[in-house]
Amino acid sequence: MAEGRIASLKRETKETNISATLNVDGSGNSNIDTGVPFFDHMLTLFASHGLFDLDVEASGDVSVDYHHTVEDVGIVLGQLFKDAIGDKKGMRRYGFFILPMDECLGRVAIDLGNRPFLEYQVAAQTSYVRDFNIILVKEFCRAFSNTLGANLHVKLEYGEEPHHIAECIFKCLARAVDAASSIDERLGGRLPSTKGML
Repeated sequence: MAEGRIASLKRETKETNISATLNVDGSGNSNIDTGVPFFDHMLTLFASHGLFDLDVEASGDVSVDYHHTVEDVGIVLGQLFKDAIGDKKGMRRYGFFILPMDECLGRVAIDLGNRPFLEYQVAAQTSYVRDFNIILVKEFCRAFSNTLGANLHVKLEYGEEPHHIAECIFKCLARAVDAASSIDERLGGRLPSTKGML
């Protein structure tokens, strides 16, 4: 369900149970509880740096692995953005950001043009932050882009420490999504496409 640029969703499978609400035009407030502490930290950063209001409550089979929870939250978040931005009239559509995080430099570019694709170029010498494998960030991005219908390019230009790498990506993604989903008054409510549809 969506009203204005706010959407809520409940999604339940045999692996996860997720309830979430998103306000695209928020102020960065969040309440996140996925049962995966490091992932909670990343989603909190995402909301804060994108100025999205985001509530996520998830339970999943984390005793097996974190994969299902991270991927399914990506699906839910993609659907929330899709529902909240609606017909995309007046929206900028494209967004990009380059972000430094200590020794890391990340780059994210996104097109909210309903053509899902993920290009993910992130290499890390060490993959784990405690018991969280940061390769799951790729699975989150894939689920998010597929469900939202976004052409998403993520690249780590350089970096070493896995916490910094994941944080750099989530912050950079937030800024790029904020730019792409923002309204440009110069469009006068038109679709950002010469085709007349997205």
